[in-house]
Amino acid sequence: MHNSVDFIPRRSIVFRMSSELRLDGRKANELRPIGFQPGFAPYAHGSVLVSFGDTRVICAASFEDKVPQWMKVQNISGGWITAEYSMLPYSTLDRKQRDISKGKLDGRTVEIQRLIGRALRAVVDLGKMPGKTLWVDCDVLQADGGTRTASITGGYVAVALACRKFMQEGRLVENPLTDSIAAVSVGIYEGMPVLDLNYIEDSQASVDANIVMTGNGRFVELQSSGEEATFSEEELHQLLAMGKQGISQLLNLQKNVITQNALSELGAGRTFLK
Repeated sequence: MHNSVDFIPRRSIVFRMSSELRLDGRKANELRPIGFQPGFAPYAHGSVLVSFGDTRVICAASFEDKVPQWMKVQNISGGWITAEYSMLPYSTLDRKQRDISKGKLDGRTVEIQRLIGRALRAVVDLGKMPGKTLWVDCDVLQADGGTRTASITGGYVAVALACRKFMQEGRLVENPLTDSIAAVSVGIYEGMPVLDLNYIEDSQASVDANIVMTGNGRFVELQSSGEEATFSEEELHQLLAMGKQGISQLLNLQKNVITQNALSELGAGRTFLK
């Protein structure tokens, strides 16, 4: 994850608690500007363009009336959710080669799309979508750090919109969502704990972590590592507290955009089912 050659010698992190602003003008515990543009991909059952600062990801959720073959072989009832993740060639400063041109997915892509799928399945009752697979496609338009956390946060909004649409059409009897979910990055940059790292911070951070949590405050995944540095339990708790604060804000933003989208549909004369 770290591409910088300016590594910090292995040591225990000493936090520099300061009121100094970061390079982009944010406070240490401040998210980047967050945006959601629902309906960005009109042919998907639910979609959103999510922005974490200059990171922009299209998240699209599409139902398919079949389940994976392994579910049939093992006689598993219910449905399934799977995710695919990709970075478009022009999403980075240097053109990124498409995986298809290499003949296989790279390890990072596989890791991230599995993470997105696990996160979304954690808040869905698969028994309430029998015989259906929900595909969640996350395509990075512009990458400036935090693409996996943006994909999970936007992916949930796309899934919520897709489920509501299928309920409206009578193709789902009950809403399969059991909770909300969001994700954010935290880390230690130049000795200071920071929230929602951009690319420069992420590439040079001595410690970084990705936190995935549900609306009920349950952890789904914690990915944390030191880059030629160590960190203490107390420091980890500080990063978790900062991450929980950021995720709480993201959950509220998700709720607002889903509610506003429903109200706009009502205004257009459409039916909305809770």
